[in-house]
Amino acid sequence: MTVESSTHGKQEKKWMVAGICATVVIVLMLPLSYLKFRQRTGQQETLCSIKTAPDFVGSEKCKTCHRNEYEKWQGSDHDRAMAVADNTSVLGDFNNAVFIHGNTTTRFFKKEGRFHVNTIGPDGNYNDYQVTHTFGFYPLQQYLIPFERGRLQCLTIAWDVELKKWYALPSHTDDHTDWLHWTGQGRNWNGMCAECHVTDFKKGYDIKKDGFASTWSEIDVSCEACHGPGSKHVAWAEIPEMGRRNTDNYNLTVQTRDITSKDLIEICARCHSRRAFLDDFSHAHENIMDYMRPALLTRDLYHSDGQILNEVFVYGSFMQSKMFLRGVKCSDCHDVHSQKLKKKGNALCLSCHRADTYDTANHHFHKKTHGGRESCGDDCIQCHMPETVYMGIDRRADHSIRIPRPDLSAAWQTPNACNAAGCHNDKSLEWTNRAMTQWYGVRKRAHFGEIFARGREGNPEALNDLISFSRDALSPAIVRATALSLLSAYPSNQSCAALETALADADALVRQTAISTINLIRCYKDAALIFPLLYDPVKAVRIQAALGIASLKKLKLTKEQKTVLDSGIEEYISAMEYASDFPSGRYNLALMYHALGQTDKAVENYEQAIRLDPLFVPAKNNLAMLYNTTGENEKAEKLFTQILAKRPQLYDIAYSLGLLLVEEKRYDEALVYLQKAAAGLPGRASVQHNLGLLLQYLKRDKTAENFK
Repeated sequence: MTVESSTHGKQEKKWMVAGICATVVIVLMLPLSYLKFRQRTGQQETLCSIKTAPDFVGSEKCKTCHRNEYEKWQGSDHDRAMAVADNTSVLGDFNNAVFIHGNTTTRFFKKEGRFHVNTIGPDGNYNDYQVTHTFGFYPLQQYLIPFERGRLQCLTIAWDVELKKWYALPSHTDDHTDWLHWTGQGRNWNGMCAECHVTDFKKGYDIKKDGFASTWSEIDVSCEACHGPGSKHVAWAEIPEMGRRNTDNYNLTVQTRDITSKDLIEICARCHSRRAFLDDFSHAHENIMDYMRPALLTRDLYHSDGQILNEVFVYGSFMQSKMFLRGVKCSDCHDVHSQKLKKKGNALCLSCHRADTYDTANHHFHKKTHGGRESCGDDCIQCHMPETVYMGIDRRADHSIRIPRPDLSAAWQTPNACNAAGCHNDKSLEWTNRAMTQWYGVRKRAHFGEIFARGREGNPEALNDLISFSRDALSPAIVRATALSLLSAYPSNQSCAALETALADADALVRQTAISTINLIRCYKDAALIFPLLYDPVKAVRIQAALGIASLKKLKLTKEQKTVLDSGIEEYISAMEYASDFPSGRYNLALMYHALGQTDKAVENYEQAIRLDPLFVPAKNNLAMLYNTTGENEKAEKLFTQILAKRPQLYDIAYSLGLLLVEEKRYDEALVYLQKAAAGLPGRASVQHNLGLLLQYLKRDKTAENFK
């Protein structure tokens, strides 16, 4: 029951509130676990309150009282994150400008005062398209084009603002069947971009119609994007000062003053992170993992030592840093309204670090310059926050704020600031390491990068170190969670014990990762190990537990346990349907339906994932495995072969195909793939063992001896 403000008499209002408060007494007499479950599933409403939710009122309402902050925000990256395409907002050349890339010629022109582009569309033919919105403004600007079913698509030919010319993004493709083509789902604004470029975004994806009814309150990242809906604050501010009552946080939804580094970065994280969304963002969420899952330090996103590789948007980097662990906030360096740095050059770092210790040749061993990209050696940021270029021209600094480690570069091919372009890229790693050793001595402290590099290879020597890192309370949560995820290559009693310990960790990311890894290596024999996590206060943890338990067969559950599990399964399906405009959403739905024994729905969702992205390997791999279990080995073989044709370095797939061919008694063909897998996974004992068995069966005993 939800109670709203009543226009009836005071007597009736009093009666309603009293009745609700009586309900509290009754509810609190129930077991605590039941109360938590009721609260989570929405059956236990907010009690003793007739408050209505605040509304979004727009940034113009803020200007009167907060003019200084408003003027800083004007013209900022947030203010100009997106705009209706007009003569003021459009920076690109639409005066019949022609851009040729590969075999494609794109023309930008105006027609009846509107902006248009002629280029290859989703059917592979040239068509005229109207540009309705600009997207960003520096150092590049992209353009949005509407399509049927409520879609907005991002053109991958962008405008270079400094050089004033059109250019193709590095990921641009002319193949209209590719997921990354500008008309494909990989370039869809509604699912890929909108959350971080407008305020109060609601995706509105309909899985049945495969379409969007997206909405937002303001077409930029406005005041309320961070501070939350402001109607109650405005109402409070409009009361004459003498008549105002003391209120909690001035009736603002989000607390931004006197908060911890963790609280502040979680305000920023929904945009400044690589993540998967589970739901529309709401300022009422208590934990970021109620609406998203932050990415771990995975091979495709980060170098093994945690340095940025793919576009990861700061959060995952900063969470690794000593700065974050010691309480440094985003706002210590950045003005939160203008987004500009508070100070220039080394002065920014010297706000905390002593100049007589760190801004000297005895620390950096380089000549003093005036800062900037060309100076390198004496500039704190160039050494400790090296930049990577994304989208062709957009330089972004690594916020893990690390000590340069060229010794790791030598061992594990990770980048380092010293040998980066513009500094000493003309020198060898040996030269750099000699200098570093002369200046700072031999690096004795172990770095997780060494361990993660071995863990990614499945090297048996990494197991104990991965477990140690996962249990190290002084290591960042994202590092500990990544260590747990790498245990998926080490199914053993040791791994299972470490994962079981992690289920009780204080950090939600660690708990969620522990459950997902347990599910991968099948540590448990019954549901008892992870069943309590169905009551977890954080959504991402609960739904991961629901998937893990649903994967178990022949469960004996009480009526209450079944109710809780059914609620978790329903919550999981809802979250994945929300994300099912992505291949990963469909893939995760298939996982649940497969776990529930609903094979037809599992196959349907794997196929939908592949439709969205024909190169989405996890869906093809799992669908092949599913076909194998149902005896449809011909279909399975076809999928494995398709994967390897595009990604021959995926040695796990070669291993799976080799085992399937052994099952088919096509031993000579199987040998080719098992040898390929063994060469690519030298540390994987099971691969080497199975190759040895096949060689022995084929009576190649001398060769087989090497693989036992």
